[in-house]
Amino acid sequence: MSKTTENSEVNNIHGTNEQSNAAAIAQQQMFLAQMQQNQTQSQDDEIDLGELWRAVWAGKLTIIAITFIFAVASIFFALSKPNIYKASAILAPASAEGGGGLAGLAGQFGGLASMAGINLGGGGDKTALALEILKSRSFIETFISKHELLVPIMASENWDLATDTLILNNELYDQVNNKWLREVKPPKKTEPSSWEAYKKFSSLLSVSQDKTTSMITIGIEYFSPTMAQQWLTWLISDINDFMRGQDQKEAQASIDYLTQQLENIQVTTMETVFYQLIEEQTKNMMLTRVKSEYVLKTIDPPQVPEEKAGPKRALTVVLGTTLGGMLSVLIVFIRYFSKK
Repeated sequence: MSKTTENSEVNNIHGTNEQSNAAAIAQQQMFLAQMQQNQTQSQDDEIDLGELWRAVWAGKLTIIAITFIFAVASIFFALSKPNIYKASAILAPASAEGGGGLAGLAGQFGGLASMAGINLGGGGDKTALALEILKSRSFIETFISKHELLVPIMASENWDLATDTLILNNELYDQVNNKWLREVKPPKKTEPSSWEAYKKFSSLLSVSQDKTTSMITIGIEYFSPTMAQQWLTWLISDINDFMRGQDQKEAQASIDYLTQQLENIQVTTMETVFYQLIEEQTKNMMLTRVKSEYVLKTIDPPQVPEEKAGPKRALTVVLGTTLGGMLSVLIVFIRYFSKK
């Protein structure tokens, strides 16, 4: 009885060992199969440069045709763009002549003048303020209205070199009847608004200042080199006149106020202070009337440009041709591998 039990136990042990060995062998086979599958997938995912070249060579006619079309289109596009000319001028901050007297009074009576609402800054550097006003909406809108630049800014499309005349877009403006014809959607109107003119003129204007030398460069880009030079001349003159007018109003208001307050002063010392303030404000008023270039002094005046500033036609053709070549190769690859 005991021998039979031992034999059965031995058989069970052998059976269990055989099952475990079979399971291990099956796992090894599955692992090897998975490794082979991964290797096959990695080989399929690898880029075959030879196959890419074969795809390019097979689609060479498509690549040449598309690239040629883009090259011709970019040439026509570049030639259709009108020449743009840029007039520029170099300016320097005008020196504050006579500022010593105001600066001295500012140190002595600055507190008293501030209480009275009078500025004794000594006519310091107003360049930064002038440049910000130059780019402001109110100043540019007034400039456009004063010199009647709405039509040249908003309706021009080219310039005739032979006759030195501006060419207007007949679909936007009727020169015979002086009437706007453009078709726009609300809230825009047939006649361009002052805001549209401001945005357009701002895109033509460039202002920069060298922080090291404080020199200022102002430029205007436009179809007509003559008009670009004329506009820039007007712009420099108008900003100087505007700043001069502002200081004249301020100085006159200060003089009127000080003169009025003198009637109520009983202390002799205070009368002396007020007379000195009036004297310096009078000097400041005199300077505003004497100096033609009040804030910005011209170093290099605007000239009529003889060479165009744009467009970059060669660069346009190169970029267009390159884009066509890249697009054509992409199309060839998509068609080749989609068929596979």
